[in-house]
Amino acid sequence: MKCGRCGREISADDGYQHLSETLCEDCYIDVRYPAKACDPWAVYSATQSRKSQELKGTEGLTDLQKAIYGFIRGKGKVTREELQQKFGMKETELQIQLATLRHCELVKGHKEGNSVYLVSFGYGE
Repeated sequence: MKCGRCGREISADDGYQHLSETLCEDCYIDVRYPAKACDPWAVYSATQSRKSQELKGTEGLTDLQKAIYGFIRGKGKVTREELQQKFGMKETELQIQLATLRHCELVKGHKEGNSVYLVSFGYGE
């Protein structure tokens, strides 16, 4: 059988039911527990954890998170679509990476007119 979202082959024992759809474990987790950029408790936890470990800037991030952050800082402001194209990511994967950067207070959303851009903290100051 195939996952109803990503199409990956899964055995009947490895499938999860969600809204009459059979999903692989990864897709089930994405649907049931999506990463949320606006989560005050996650921001508090991440910033306190980084503070206790004396991590600054991009220390402690994955190479991909560092690259995304560097791209945003280098361009000043970017759209989600630009990031998806640059890094070849699906929206769900990008959401996870951006949530981490947001929780570490490195990246935030910035609205200009009808567009929302991703910028580094301190943008426009």
